[in-house]
Amino acid sequence: MSKLAAIRQRLGALIAGKPAARGQRMYHGARQSRLTQGWGTASTSADAEISLSLTPLRNRSRALVRDASYAKRARDVVVNNVVGHGIGLQAQVMTTRDTLAERINADIERAWLEWARAGRCHTGGTLALPDIMRLCMSQVFEAGEIFVRKHPRTFGDSAVPLALEIIEPERIADDYTVPQVGGSNVVRMGVEVDPFGRPVAYWVRDLHVGDIQRRNDGKTSTLTRVPAAEIIHLHLVDRWPQTRGVPWMHAAMRRLNDMDGYSEAEIVAARSSANVVGFIKSPELPTGDQTDDAGPRELAFEPGMIEHLAPGEEFQGFNPSRPNPAMDNFMRMMLREVASGIGVSYESISRDYSQSNYSSSRLSLLDDRDTWRVLQQWFIRSFCEPLFREWLMVATFARAVATVGVAEYASNPAKFEAATWKPRGWLWVDPTKEVGAYKEAIKAGMTTLTSVIAATGGGQDIEDVLRERKRELSMLHEAGIEVDTTVVPPPLPAGTVAAEPGASADPEDAADTPDAEDGARVVSIARQAA
Repeated sequence: MSKLAAIRQRLGALIAGKPAARGQRMYHGARQSRLTQGWGTASTSADAEISLSLTPLRNRSRALVRDASYAKRARDVVVNNVVGHGIGLQAQVMTTRDTLAERINADIERAWLEWARAGRCHTGGTLALPDIMRLCMSQVFEAGEIFVRKHPRTFGDSAVPLALEIIEPERIADDYTVPQVGGSNVVRMGVEVDPFGRPVAYWVRDLHVGDIQRRNDGKTSTLTRVPAAEIIHLHLVDRWPQTRGVPWMHAAMRRLNDMDGYSEAEIVAARSSANVVGFIKSPELPTGDQTDDAGPRELAFEPGMIEHLAPGEEFQGFNPSRPNPAMDNFMRMMLREVASGIGVSYESISRDYSQSNYSSSRLSLLDDRDTWRVLQQWFIRSFCEPLFREWLMVATFARAVATVGVAEYASNPAKFEAATWKPRGWLWVDPTKEVGAYKEAIKAGMTTLTSVIAATGGGQDIEDVLRERKRELSMLHEAGIEVDTTVVPPPLPAGTVAAEPGASADPEDAADTPDAEDGARVVSIARQAA
């Protein structure tokens, strides 16, 4: 038998369901047996899976956040760590001499902060830009996605004709799917995409599917085609192509619901058990001695009460099995599974550190922070940067930034769009150890003060810190107050080099011109002195 014939025989055996030849292996997870006969699977695309599940997933996720304490806590943990009190802007426009254009950067940042007020940046006039950021992150967690529409008009007393409208995902017609529209475009769950999967437009309902207005006056929603250039669609993509987002708790929903139901059942059982004190055992009376008006013997027990029983009666106490002593360990195990499904640590959701020591708690927090940093950068790329580019263009043409000319911007937009973003940082787990580690890392050249401030400064940058530091030192000097601090000495005059410690100050001793090695050493000493 030829080699090709042998291969065909083996393939035929596999197709016919016959056992493979001895020595042939297959993935254990793909094997069919009595243990996996209930494990049903199907080859479906991301959009096919989402289209059948999106509405119930979203509704159940919202219900859990409303009613289940751990679900609400998980959402708050994600929002507080990713967005915090808002992600700040630091303009980084450079001059032709490759230095920061401080005046231009200051004007851009000032105009941005003025526009970010509630009455200017929000169409509804109630949310400031940090509030919009928090709301967006909250909805991405709870509903899987959020849509932000950019309106090119002035609201309030804003100098920039741009404002943001928050559109919940229920208003995007996820039940609207058209095989072909507008030539080669298709509509997938309310999102019109081109053949490459790039969004072209969004089909938006004018009313929420569960809005109170809809129920009162019988109005029906109408669909409006909104160009994709006007929409910022925030959602995480797990597979491609994936048109819509799914709630982050999708893998933990059943466990969260089970935990909530189990906890309530245990509480009801404990309350019922606590209300039962005991029973009264009465002697069996002869049939002739029973009367129709004889009622049950009832005792109303109160704390510290002593009740006298009737002759022949006996009190039998009730020993309840609630609270369940195994409930704590069981709920802890369930919550660990929930935390794993959401992608955060058990400690961050439960705030329970009784099962961990310093090392394990620190490791858990550091692991979480890696997750938060990834999500922060995703949020910056998906929301902050495109919004800033749009805002800067509109603000420039509206002459809202005094130092940025229209012609200069139009010739090189990327120059003025240069910026860094300041997400929240985190306090140290052990300040003594970590501050010392940061100091040594800076001295060794392994990191910079800018990086350390960005990681720990709570959204501040080095310019903010140094400016405030300078002001504080000036105030302390004027008040005559001395604190334990180090003041950087003024720079050396031009052409002056610092001498080595212990070297003579006599100019005659410095007659020789130092070579390159000596010069490098002198510069190093000068820097250490500074």
